[in-house]
Amino acid sequence: MALKPSSFTPITHLQIPISHTQFLRPTSVFPSPSFPTKLLSYKLHSPRKSSVCTNSLKQETLQNPTPSSASSNKLVLVTGGTGGVGQLVVASLLDRDVKLRLLLRNPEKATTLFGEQEEEKLQVIKGDTRNSEELDPSMFEGVTHVICCTGTTAFPSRRWDGDNTPERVDWEGVRNLVSALPRSLSRIILVSSVGVTKSNELPWSIMNLFGVLKYKKMGEDFVINSGLPYTIIRPGRLTDGPYTSYDLNTLLKATAGERRAVLIGQGDKLVGEVSRLVVAEACIQALNIDFTEGQIYEINSVPGDGPGSDTEKWKELFKSAQLQ
Repeated sequence: MALKPSSFTPITHLQIPISHTQFLRPTSVFPSPSFPTKLLSYKLHSPRKSSVCTNSLKQETLQNPTPSSASSNKLVLVTGGTGGVGQLVVASLLDRDVKLRLLLRNPEKATTLFGEQEEEKLQVIKGDTRNSEELDPSMFEGVTHVICCTGTTAFPSRRWDGDNTPERVDWEGVRNLVSALPRSLSRIILVSSVGVTKSNELPWSIMNLFGVLKYKKMGEDFVINSGLPYTIIRPGRLTDGPYTSYDLNTLLKATAGERRAVLIGQGDKLVGEVSRLVVAEACIQALNIDFTEGQIYEINSVPGDGPGSDTEKWKELFKSAQLQ
């Protein structure tokens, strides 16, 4: 799909993206320091299923796609899994029966959104990416894919309490995580931001007053130079959610309203807004599309029907961005 100038938000009306992560709640952590003892076991309370977003879908909900045989071979680690985009990533992957492991500073924040689930389906580990000494290699045993959704606000806020600044989260946290990951990893998906290559230009320089774009770019560069297979997703200003006070069933029913059509670009030229549901679906789709490896994509959503969870439509979108 070729991007048309009319599809872009004028720079004078640009609403700058502010990073994402909110929180949630679940069971107790086992006492011993070894990996299995840090896992939280869950049982699914309510078996409810539901789809997310280009060119063609009605995104009525996060939608009960048929599990593929590849799903059973994956173990996806999600960081920032209780934040605005991360919670939608987790809900959608759970709905697709993909095995998950969450790395959370406070594991008790998990159950509020995701309910109690079997350990075979969801494992929760206590750890803080900002502190490298908390990232034991055993935490990543068996992990095949990683989706990193960690982030904080661009400007000082209560979210910065406890040393939760862009430097600590978007740079040091990403560096520590990537350094600890196994070299056998099939893919890491990093959620970054549009504008990271333009942090000295207006209006991006305003957003970057406290360094959020600079540190996100440093995180990107570390991923790129790590030797791990990667895909970087740069969303525009985030809309829809976060749904931090709701449960899994609510997440699975979340919609992007009229903004279901997806625009994907490269070269940090795309500006505008994007639904969190669209970003979450882009991350999940990129896990399974081989040619997205080693690529960086900007992503927006606009009024119209979109691709939902249709992998073929997402392939067309990602490919069209690379052909521009």
